[in-house]
Amino acid sequence: MKLSLQASNVALIAAAAIAGLTTSVSAHAQTNQAKGASVAQPPAQVKHFDPKGSPPSTYTLEVRKGITATLPFSDKRDYDEANKGFIAEPAYKQIKADAGHVAWDMGGYQWLLQGKDFQSIHPSLQRQAVLNMSYGLYEVVPGKIYQVRGFDLANISFIKGDTGWIIFDPLTAKETARAALEFINEKLGKRPVVGVVYSHSHGDHFMGVRGVVDEADVVSGKVKIIAPERFMQAAIEENVFAGNAMSRRTQWQYAVLLQRDPHGHVDQAIGKNVAKGSMGLIAPNLIIAKDFEEVTLDGVKMVFQNTPDTEAPVEMNTYFPQFKAFWAAENVTGTIHNIYTLRGAPVRNALNWSKEINNALWKFGQEAEVMFASHSWPRFGNARVQEVLRTQRDAYANLNNQSLHYANKGVTINEIHNVYEVPKSLQQQWAARSYHGDSKNNSRAVINRFLGFYDGNPVNLHPLSPQDSAPLYVEMMGGSAKIMAKGKQLIAKGKYLEATEILNKLVFAELQNQPARDLLAGAYEQLGYQAESSSARNSYLQGAFELRNGLPDTTNAPNAASPDVLLGMSTELWLDFLGISIDPKRADGMRFTINLVTPDNGEKYLIELSNATLTNIKGQQAKNADLTITLNRSELNRVMMGLSSFDDLVKADKAKFEGDRKPFDQLRSLMVSFSPTFEVLPGTAPRAAKQPKGLPAFALPDQLDSD
Repeated sequence: MKLSLQASNVALIAAAAIAGLTTSVSAHAQTNQAKGASVAQPPAQVKHFDPKGSPPSTYTLEVRKGITATLPFSDKRDYDEANKGFIAEPAYKQIKADAGHVAWDMGGYQWLLQGKDFQSIHPSLQRQAVLNMSYGLYEVVPGKIYQVRGFDLANISFIKGDTGWIIFDPLTAKETARAALEFINEKLGKRPVVGVVYSHSHGDHFMGVRGVVDEADVVSGKVKIIAPERFMQAAIEENVFAGNAMSRRTQWQYAVLLQRDPHGHVDQAIGKNVAKGSMGLIAPNLIIAKDFEEVTLDGVKMVFQNTPDTEAPVEMNTYFPQFKAFWAAENVTGTIHNIYTLRGAPVRNALNWSKEINNALWKFGQEAEVMFASHSWPRFGNARVQEVLRTQRDAYANLNNQSLHYANKGVTINEIHNVYEVPKSLQQQWAARSYHGDSKNNSRAVINRFLGFYDGNPVNLHPLSPQDSAPLYVEMMGGSAKIMAKGKQLIAKGKYLEATEILNKLVFAELQNQPARDLLAGAYEQLGYQAESSSARNSYLQGAFELRNGLPDTTNAPNAASPDVLLGMSTELWLDFLGISIDPKRADGMRFTINLVTPDNGEKYLIELSNATLTNIKGQQAKNADLTITLNRSELNRVMMGLSSFDDLVKADKAKFEGDRKPFDQLRSLMVSFSPTFEVLPGTAPRAAKQPKGLPAFALPDQLDSD
């Protein structure tokens, strides 16, 4: 297909910028080795967005120079593969949400395509950030498989069937998914959507589904939505119980307070960031339950491989034998992933992850000529497909085996990250670099999975809280003046981790000591500049920002949960969340039983409060309950979304209370509305007198995993 002149020029300019960056980096690495230069290249002149921010120090530049000299920047195959099959990019860089705000903006990252070497970014991470600048429509298998990249954190993939499109992973937001479908139809001809595949249970792979299909067509069977077994349960439950804490920690992992800037947010390793639009969920109507299962849809044969307990609780790869194309979902992307994600989630199974990649290698990889995925770029040619599969298989297996090898020799969770080392042969392969995950953090996660957080030292059985231990350390170290002086000495020597160790104690001991916070922020900032993992970089730099500036007064509480998510959520899960939400101190001494009946779905629950604990059991009713509440589940959804109260429903004759109302009023009085503005570091809470208002009682926060 012919490109417009404008699209062609954009593609050529982007390709030239990418090529220029890689050439300059590798050339400087060779030059510095020969000349022994103290820095890799004069820093690009970029003003820091934070008035208190600092440029990379001499020590950071030295670290960067050493890293640049050891990495295989001459290997440009990833760039060739990322650009292969380019058809067109849209004239726009922003996608607006239906609500009017900007849902997606690639324009904020265009500075990455200037061909400059930004020395406040780890050179390997900058390479990854440039590779993730792919934007537009790409052909993966001629005439059959296409991707729209750069419209969201994930890729959206289109398989051309006999009559229409089969879409793999319809992104996070309705607006970005809709824009992608409109764009491919504009360039290749309009075709109906006949099927959608959810590869796994993370939100950036299914929540944009309403932008590409109509639910009525799914209900009628006209459109198939295919997902792995237990998809609905996994898609909803992983983030509910600790959703507020995860929301706060996600602000750090995704650096939501930082500008898109060489000193701030540069990439999220598997994509640029997450779209902020309308999120939804349509339940699948075809479930893949077997380890390997074949489905033919619209003339396209697909062999699904269930891979539970890998990158997600439920996930599946897909092989297309007609096209010799392997879809790796998010199990094999352009980075080593998180075994433990910093926003918080159950620790993943590195060994099983490796085994499922190995299964794919021997089941499909012996003949596959292309491998594509829900993030990053495809790999072309059977030898290349097998190379990347083996690389990532070995990386996850080595992480598991080596960490446990040292654990069995007595190395603890608090030491393993300083002992574990990625084998040198893997370090030289870009597919084994830790951009999203972090090898140090992941090694700790392996030990945590098998042995837990306790290191065997009794002092760590019941450790003091930082607020209690910090004053002891400050006193023993001779007070704040000596700690500040020593911190400055360590920073001047480039010993940033050592500086954070003592300055962190001072910050916790003296909440109003802004100079101490600023000094700690400076150390964090340098560690951020040195980090190859985007999650580690973001966490260090977000920490520096909050230490310097505190949380902004405009930090919002979570939005009400998506109606689609609530429709798929069990009443039991909601009741479990209420048990987490009650104030245990105020609940002490209260005791009651409530029967809950939802006639429209035929469910009954017994709810009990005793010993300051709220429990529930499905299918049971107390003979002499203090109170019986009857309402349809469809009305309960409105309460869960914060759109109605129980009192509103009683007045409208949509809910009925029978018995003593007192237990209900007691339960409501115990509810605590969580808001993601709590301090991670002391003295950083919002300075506004009025804190953000939480959700109404009994409402659920909206937080779904997009990792």
